[in-house]
Amino acid sequence: MKDAVQPDVIVIGAGVVGLSAAIAAQARGLSVAVLDREGPAAGASAGNAGAFAFTDILPLASPGILKKAPKWLLDPLGPLSVPPAYAAQIAPWMFRFWRACSASRVAHSTTAQTAMMDLSKAELEPFLAETGTLPMLRKEGNLQVYESEAELKASLPGWAARAEHGIEFRHMGAAEMAEIQPGLASRFTHGTFTPGWYSIADPKLYTLALADHFRAKGGVIERAEVTALKPIEGGVELTADGKTRRAEQVVLSAGAFSHQVARTLGERIPLETERGYNTTLPQDAFDLRTQVTFGGHGFVVTRLSTGIRVGGAVELGGLKLPPNFRRSEAMLKKAQAFLPGFKSEGGVQWMGFRPSLPDSLPAIGRARATGRVVYAFGHGHLGLTQSAGTARLVADLLTGRRPAIDISCFSPQRF
Repeated sequence: MKDAVQPDVIVIGAGVVGLSAAIAAQARGLSVAVLDREGPAAGASAGNAGAFAFTDILPLASPGILKKAPKWLLDPLGPLSVPPAYAAQIAPWMFRFWRACSASRVAHSTTAQTAMMDLSKAELEPFLAETGTLPMLRKEGNLQVYESEAELKASLPGWAARAEHGIEFRHMGAAEMAEIQPGLASRFTHGTFTPGWYSIADPKLYTLALADHFRAKGGVIERAEVTALKPIEGGVELTADGKTRRAEQVVLSAGAFSHQVARTLGERIPLETERGYNTTLPQDAFDLRTQVTFGGHGFVVTRLSTGIRVGGAVELGGLKLPPNFRRSEAMLKKAQAFLPGFKSEGGVQWMGFRPSLPDSLPAIGRARATGRVVYAFGHGHLGLTQSAGTARLVADLLTGRRPAIDISCFSPQRF
């Protein structure tokens, strides 16, 4: 670093988005330090499903989710739940979510998400090559399975939207599904395979590898909790663990905690937490050939280099409620039923916070109070997927270049 006391940039957050942004800024010749309350890969970057879900362009906020939500919400262990203790607190966010489900807003969000996915996919392999992590990339696709022809037909509008944006997929029956993934229960009669769905060998190991690369290039990572930001002449002052630091520019990428820091700049951004659950089992738990998505039940089964991971679902429960690992157990029980022969012993449970905004789009752009603070958070369950694209956009903003895509739709002030 040019100046260990006052770097060009301080990135708040050592998850996959924050570290990717730090590396991209570093590659532009900026001196960069990263501060994180727990250290690299301590949050959602450690326990996600490991997917680069570039075909996942449809927002969670949609008319379809409104039809399913009442049934799902009645099941406390189902794909979507709101703990009663948190219902009143999340009501304003849910109202914004409901408004984002209109047809016009869904079309707008889908177009924006598609542009972000295209950029992220284009940036990914060069970024992996630069950081020495390309061998961790897998291109095994994703198989979405359905329990009836009616369920497949209900999904067709979503696939038509993907087709309009040039996404490759093919629908199939049970026999063709068995060629791609043997061992599915007979209840799954139809499926859709998307070959453009990539994954990483293990998301935690990948994020830690990014941290190692960043340090090797002269970057500094410190464990410190940033609690406040303040614009000053020629830079930004940060309060972290009771001490003040300064940098010419700051990137706020602290995941589910980002809105708390943004509030010290006078901005109230409606960030909520999709609490995700999973169980990671030994590698011999099942002979998994591709990622399998059980969309009607809200979870996926993924093959990692470190085991088989069963996880997903959305619990809108904030940051303070204790984990409800019955959700992990419910998904594991379904996996046993859906994949005959699945071994459920020896698993490790996990819960993490996925930062989510009502319209399913991230917040990427400058703070209202000062152009020296760049926001990059709120990716929901797409943080890993969009990390390389977000890094490119952040680096463009930090160096005064025109962003690679139109980022007005990701404006942190859009709410």
